[in-house]
Amino acid sequence: MRIRTLALSLFALLALAGCGGAGNDDLVDVVFIGQPEELEEDGLRLSSAGQHLRAATADGLVSLDANGNVVPAVAERWIVTDDGLSYIFRLRNSDWADGTPIDSEDVRAELGRTIARLSGTSLGLDLAKIREVRAMTGRVIEIRLWSPMPDLLQVLAQPELGLRRNGRGTGPMAVNRTDDAWILQPRPPETRGLPADPEWRQRIRQLRLRALPAEQAVAAFESGGADLVLNGRLADLPLADVGALSRGTVRLDAALGLFGLRVHSREGLLADAARREAVAMAIDRDTLLQPFNIGGWIPTTRIVAPGLPDDIGTIDERWTDLTLEERRAQAAQRIAAWRGEGEDRAARVTIALPPGPGSDLLFRELAADLAAIGIRLERVEDSDDADLTLVDRVARYGSARWFLNQFNCALNTGRCVPEADARVAEARSQADPMVRAALFAEAEAELAASNVYIPIGAPIRWSLVRGGIEGFQENRWNVHPLLPLALRPI
Repeated sequence: MRIRTLALSLFALLALAGCGGAGNDDLVDVVFIGQPEELEEDGLRLSSAGQHLRAATADGLVSLDANGNVVPAVAERWIVTDDGLSYIFRLRNSDWADGTPIDSEDVRAELGRTIARLSGTSLGLDLAKIREVRAMTGRVIEIRLWSPMPDLLQVLAQPELGLRRNGRGTGPMAVNRTDDAWILQPRPPETRGLPADPEWRQRIRQLRLRALPAEQAVAAFESGGADLVLNGRLADLPLADVGALSRGTVRLDAALGLFGLRVHSREGLLADAARREAVAMAIDRDTLLQPFNIGGWIPTTRIVAPGLPDDIGTIDERWTDLTLEERRAQAAQRIAAWRGEGEDRAARVTIALPPGPGSDLLFRELAADLAAIGIRLERVEDSDDADLTLVDRVARYGSARWFLNQFNCALNTGRCVPEADARVAEARSQADPMVRAALFAEAEAELAASNVYIPIGAPIRWSLVRGGIEGFQENRWNVHPLLPLALRPI
């Protein structure tokens, strides 16, 4: 496969932004990189395509707009008590899909069922601060917390918390299935408890939604068969081509989240924290993604993204007092010592990566880095057989708590640190934000010392957006609501 490198400089993005192609003015064709069955998902473990379809068809109390900001949805307004322990929502005067009015008791029951079903997931851990959901008057609901949670609204805006009755939601778009796609039609505002807009029908158009493998999605865009391609990742990035200026543009989200390697092996070379650290020390993060020519990407050796509101600054980047050569020298000594402990020991580590030309490039760079300390990196297809797997996940909200919850032992997603989980659990009941932040820092330090996760940097998310499409905005959550994409250009 021919690899086409991609220069995502600001100049290039601005130059491309004005270019577009012809299409059907009455239909916006959106393709998610993924598998077609992802749009069939009906549970609470959703892919990116499934999340966006759910958000379009099932509003929660609040939702996220095109910029990733929290906006009213089923709740038209809310207040937060001074102690931060109670959120009181006033519900919009709206109906369920069957025409029955939505009241606070309905919302309380639906939220309670959803929260219970999310038990055992990382989102369930994020919701663990909720103490009680109470129906007050007919259109007022209260959520009580164990301790203040500044990011509660952001969590409530997640698509999995969209309100549905009998599998049908009250979102901004109605959906119909065809043989090869989903057709979404914006719902008039008066059907959603909002003021009528006499110009509504002139401003909107239908949206056709599909999920296709990366090569097919990009080919559809290049041939004019798609107006937008969403959910691009590093694994697929070399498929994007900005050479044909008339075709469209590549847009890069400055995403917040995790991009690194999760350790699974409990024996052999990676059984010991010091040797796991040797692997982390060998990686040249400054040059690892150079083959992709991504401008502005910032590597990190930290588990929690630096600079978050609850980052108190006590955790620094690692090994800053060593050059890369000094790091690798120390790491090579540890690997050589381990090999010397047993006859014919092979310093071999396996890794599972998602398919795609970007993963091929990433593997090549990682293999060269590990070879510098005497480790042979081998790629395997099945993650169950791998010593290392790639973590590539966008954060749901901007708190250390989200990052730490991804490694909770209850999730059974790889090696973990019970002591770190204990610090996060202790923070759950603390009212003082500085005490919570200090406990999060202790948890991060526990995880870092164990080296069960090897951070690399922020996740990469990209989209292809044809000129003339309004309503698309880059944001750190990689959230691109479908309703704004269906609006006609002004």
